[in-house]
Amino acid sequence: MKSSLPTRTPTVTSLHRRYVGSDPARQADYADAVRDIALGEKLFQAREAAGLTQAALARKIGTQPSAISRLEDADYDGHSMDTLRRVADALGLMLIVDFVNKPAPTKPRRLGK
Repeated sequence: MKSSLPTRTPTVTSLHRRYVGSDPARQADYADAVRDIALGEKLFQAREAAGLTQAALARKIGTQPSAISRLEDADYDGHSMDTLRRVADALGLMLIVDFVNKPAPTKPRRLGK
């Protein structure tokens, strides 16, 4: 499944450097946002690849279309393993949860000299 998320352009890189930079708290917030977007995007792409509407997927797992919409929303925090498993089953997919190392924070750069 190809992501519809934009690739990193020079403008995005510049904005990231300006607003996230080397601040560990901002880097952590940014990483959280990227993960949230990625999960919603994966759910959306999988549903689309299966040729299902939100309403059709909702019927398959016994919920409302608004619940599918929330699952695909990057701002939603209520993903349960049970719901994600039911979605995966309905889409003919396998849910895999993994733990990976966090990237090392970038070191602050000195400006000027």
